[in-house]
Amino acid sequence: MSRITFRMTAGTNVGCVRTNNEDNFIINENLSQSDWFLPQDTSKVITLGQDGCVLVVADGMGGLNAGEVASAIAVETVKQSFLDADLRKVSKTPKAIEKFMRDIVKKSDQTIKKHVKAHPETQGMGTTLIFVWIHGTTAHLVWCGDSRAYIYNKENGLVRFSKDHSYVQQLVDEGKLDEELAFDHPESNIITRCLGDFQDRAKPDYKSVELGIGDILLICSDGLCGLCRDEEILHIMQQSSSDIELCKQTLIQSALDAGGYDNVTLALFETVGMEEAEAKVDKEFSLKRFVRHQNRETKEINDVMLFDDEETHADGVASHVDEVQQSEAVETLCAENKDAIDEVTLAEDAVDDVSEGQTSTEEVVEEINFADEIKDGKKRKTIILILALILLVAIALVAMGYIFQVDVMSFVEATVKMSFGKK
Repeated sequence: MSRITFRMTAGTNVGCVRTNNEDNFIINENLSQSDWFLPQDTSKVITLGQDGCVLVVADGMGGLNAGEVASAIAVETVKQSFLDADLRKVSKTPKAIEKFMRDIVKKSDQTIKKHVKAHPETQGMGTTLIFVWIHGTTAHLVWCGDSRAYIYNKENGLVRFSKDHSYVQQLVDEGKLDEELAFDHPESNIITRCLGDFQDRAKPDYKSVELGIGDILLICSDGLCGLCRDEEILHIMQQSSSDIELCKQTLIQSALDAGGYDNVTLALFETVGMEEAEAKVDKEFSLKRFVRHQNRETKEINDVMLFDDEETHADGVASHVDEVQQSEAVETLCAENKDAIDEVTLAEDAVDDVSEGQTSTEEVVEEINFADEIKDGKKRKTIILILALILLVAIALVAMGYIFQVDVMSFVEATVKMSFGKK
């Protein structure tokens, strides 16, 4: 199993014309620890955690301070949604991830509209929203508006990962405008989707892609891609891709040099490499419960073989069985409780099978239940045989008394007195 190692950074600038910054952004390098801030050292190589990381950019609109409020609500909604969610459950399937991310955008839209109703002075505010969740080796992207995502690598150059929700992009899609002319179109600032539009509900788009070593993911407001052509962004990334902090600063400066008439915000994620992760088994509760049950069969063995419910892993059973076998203090117990130890060894083998992918947890539990049924069946057969033997002896005694005209009860009573009575 491979894990991504990466670097990340983000930043914003008010620009050269506006007096307030309506953009907002947030990143989290490790969703398992809820670290919602920039890494102190952006040159540091980070190993992706089990829950992944996230980068968010929102471009507010509305004038005064309303746009800033809308983008702040959107960013905060993303953050709180990830904090509240059971990410282990959400990340089980790509469809669950997509639904989760789309729902966040829709929730942000509803929250902004509720704020406007409660504060009429913010009427007309709205925001774009784009964010990417890197989980495993996959980048999951969702967006609404004209904030963009790009992927750069040395082999393929710069590739747009998103498609603008804008009037100009609509003209291009309909074949009414050449894509090369779209950048200079006078209505390039008109967007067709956003959050906070009371005329329509937010309609986010979603895409995903497998990341490779050397890929650099860029998400940005149109304060960058609206002032710098893709060719300029490509040139900057070619020149500074070895240092993402320098790349960020150079990209922002290029937007300022182009006029800086809009706020500019961006976030960068660079895949540095892949490292092999130690194999870990996420055992189902039923299997862990079985192991714990077997350990409780004798208190002495349980004392030696006790292991933490939450920290148990694939080699836990093996190490504790070794302790039992190597400890002179419990050698006698091991001999007297061989069945219990054999069943714990069965659990060890079962966990190994799950770890190596040879079988599923459900199949293992079925096998364990089947083994228990066989064991219970053997016990029942033994009891039945003993009862049958007693019945046969009783029948034989009765038959013997009938054939030889012997008082069987007197004979039994005399035999008991001879055996246990006083001399």
